[in-house]
Amino acid sequence: MTGRLAFVESPVQLLNVLEWAHAAALRDEPPRLGAVPPQPDRRRSTAGPAPTPPADPSPAPAGLTVVVLSPTDPMSRGQLRRMAQLARDEGVTVKWQDARQGKGAVAKTLRELAGPLRAAERVIVGDPFSRYVQLLLGLFGPHRVTVVDDGTATMEFAAQLARGERLVRWHRRGSGGPRELVLAPVTSLARRKLAPGRRRTVEIFTSLPVEPPPGTTVTVNDFAWTRSRFGPPRLTRGSDLVGTSLVETGVVDPDEYLRAVTVLARTHGATRYFAHRRESTDKLHRIAVETGLEVVRPDLPLELIARRGPIGRTIVSFPSTVVHTLPLALVGTGVKVAVCEIAPEWLRENASPRAQGFLAGVAGTATRTERLEFG
Repeated sequence: MTGRLAFVESPVQLLNVLEWAHAAALRDEPPRLGAVPPQPDRRRSTAGPAPTPPADPSPAPAGLTVVVLSPTDPMSRGQLRRMAQLARDEGVTVKWQDARQGKGAVAKTLRELAGPLRAAERVIVGDPFSRYVQLLLGLFGPHRVTVVDDGTATMEFAAQLARGERLVRWHRRGSGGPRELVLAPVTSLARRKLAPGRRRTVEIFTSLPVEPPPGTTVTVNDFAWTRSRFGPPRLTRGSDLVGTSLVETGVVDPDEYLRAVTVLARTHGATRYFAHRRESTDKLHRIAVETGLEVVRPDLPLELIARRGPIGRTIVSFPSTVVHTLPLALVGTGVKVAVCEIAPEWLRENASPRAQGFLAGVAGTATRTERLEFG
């Protein structure tokens, strides 16, 4: 494994690696006979990507290998298996690494990846907050780094990198316990390895509105690969709701969340609820019984599910990455995306002090969505 080496731990990360590969191929490859000319370089220094028409399918850059640092939960593993097959269909080499299975898995993974990581000309990271990725980068710092979207965490990563802060997920409260103190040196070293410098270039490939940290390059992800491969979708007459894992991460009270889902479903005539892969079975059962919504467990990231269809003419979501990504993936289809902000009274008492402001920022910067008044 040489050339470009990507580390992913979720289906969305792998999707965005494929989007990066598609965009890089359009930038780097000469036009082929009869092909649509490559799109202009979509690098930017200000927020607000503009949608572009579907581009001519292009192969992934030569030498791209994706290492799946497999999570343990079954839903994520299932979606990753499906995404891995899509990547292989694109000519990408995929290595499945059971990095969390059994005693000694961490040491075994580090041994197996040490050589390829040293040899890689570029390392693509799906989750800069991952302790696994931080450990790998701390041991073997690459000279060229690309960070692709892993949900709204990209916004926090860019902000923390610009401020020189240690990398901490936005929904975590305080400085953490003993485990966080033990891992603090790893986090600090990883932040340095993810920062641009005299011998390191850093690119952020994102569909989110981020302010480029000094010295970094921000490249717009406009979901050209997704639009070139899937759809346009057939539209249903009703609306669809998109679920969130804010209850599972300890941010939102479960009873308040259920009440909000009930009101939104009734107000907007929704018939289906697309579950987040981290939502608990008990919560989803309660939603199905108490609201009458059909709960759908997608087998691929929602951007691909929506693009394949069928999908509602209106998609209603709480603040999450999809309020930024779905308008790009569904541009020109007539689908409207609406966002319902999280009310302060929905938050749990022990939620992170940053939670309300961060979620409001996610919703407020979604310029291609409709804002909903909850009531």
